[in-house]
Amino acid sequence: QVQLVESGGGLVQPGGSLRLSCAASGKNILSFYFMAWYRRAPGKQRELVAGITTRAMTNYVDSVKGRFTISRDNAKNTMYLQMNSLKPEDTAVYYCNGLTAVDGTTWGQGTQVTVSS
Repeated sequence: QVQLVESGGGLVQPGGSLRLSCAASGKNILSFYFMAWYRRAPGKQRELVAGITTRAMTNYVDSVKGRFTISRDNAKNTMYLQMNSLKPEDTAVYYCNGLTAVDGTTWGQGTQVTVSS
């Protein structure tokens, strides 16, 4: 069974940093031709924050460009989201997502990120 498990969320002050991890199990991360981080803030729709392909091509929502970096470590079967210069508006539940040709879409359970003083 394919699973994605997020970790690394928490409470941080504005201007601080966090690194989220998304560990894949049941399948080699290279099987995911596209992986992404989404977030859902209270009262808002889910939005795509950042995505990465197997060739390490990346894309970001405008609001996080220059502050967030998505990456994947194939040897550790893990994807990351480095978040710097965090703002209160980054507060949300962050979800990991992966797409494979065989299993379709797989979601993680989510990890809470709260940016507050």
